[in-house]
Amino acid sequence: MSLELLSGSVAITRAAITAGCRFFAGYPMSPFTGLLEAMSRELGPAGGTCINAESEIEGVNMTIGAAAAGARAATGSCGQGIALMQEAIAEGALNETPFVVFNMARNQQDYFQCTRGGGWGDYRTITLAPKDIHEAVEHTQLLFHLADLHRAPTILYGDPLLAQTLVGVDVQPLELDPLPAKDWALDGSLSGTGRSRQVWTWAMGKATDPGLGPDGHWRAVAEKFDRIAEQEQRHEAIAVEDADTVVVAFGSAAKFAEHVVEELRAEGHRIGLFRPITLWPFPGAALAEATRRARRVLVFELNAGQMLDDVRQWAHDRDTVRFVGGVSIGESGLDYGPLLDVPVIKQRVLAALDLEPARS
Repeated sequence: MSLELLSGSVAITRAAITAGCRFFAGYPMSPFTGLLEAMSRELGPAGGTCINAESEIEGVNMTIGAAAAGARAATGSCGQGIALMQEAIAEGALNETPFVVFNMARNQQDYFQCTRGGGWGDYRTITLAPKDIHEAVEHTQLLFHLADLHRAPTILYGDPLLAQTLVGVDVQPLELDPLPAKDWALDGSLSGTGRSRQVWTWAMGKATDPGLGPDGHWRAVAEKFDRIAEQEQRHEAIAVEDADTVVVAFGSAAKFAEHVVEELRAEGHRIGLFRPITLWPFPGAALAEATRRARRVLVFELNAGQMLDDVRQWAHDRDTVRFVGGVSIGESGLDYGPLLDVPVIKQRVLAALDLEPARS
């Protein structure tokens, strides 16, 4: 193992290159800007292309073009910029064009955007939310694999901590199963043969294949996302077997919540942690099992309560669910506020347990 001190943005960039990403386009917007800068430095020497687009809309459409030609391609922004990409992300999903979107979010307020989709049509986006940079390195490679496997856009849900923190990282390639050939890609090999392909027509209802047609294509895409929902659920459960209280958290916030759970466990409280790794598909059945014995299910997220909807839907008893998170934004508006602090989280959990912290 050879560790290098890298920012999360550089580590994610190198993981993307290791995964075979050779095209990236984006528009600078903090805290995503560091990732775009890292791509601009590192992708060229690796034989790829990075474009600083004039807008997020241009960036995502350039990415779709590269992906349609068969390249492993990616784009990104923070939630505000990705809001502008939603139509194109939907088009990519409905036309089965695989690429990765890096959301270096300013907070945890993009949960609905990632899991519900802001575009049009019947589609979803596989979304992974790493809790730290080491996991982000793995998730980045996995997301390129899942995008190609399912021919669909995928999302990495990051944040300022993942983008800007420096840690020792050893970026190693993941061992993943072989993928089918991209025999659908527009690589120019069939030009002039009368058998040329197109990938950007189905969702607009212009399909001409009499064996499938627009209706058949839409049904096939819907069935594909149903299969993905069953196949790609990922989660982490810590000390839930005997827990009468289960804290549910995702992303970087889950790292802090995990520390609180460890402290409270050491103090004798029967408490556990459930972390959805895939925000979509949400690991609902696993959450139901993890909360089967719980008297309290405490949802900690840094927003007004978005994952809360999914937890209420899937918890073994929705009447046990309580919200202990909240909106917490730093003075700059670009990072987390005071709620992302272990003593504050611990106090909120203890208050939900109807207990006072021990006095020294």
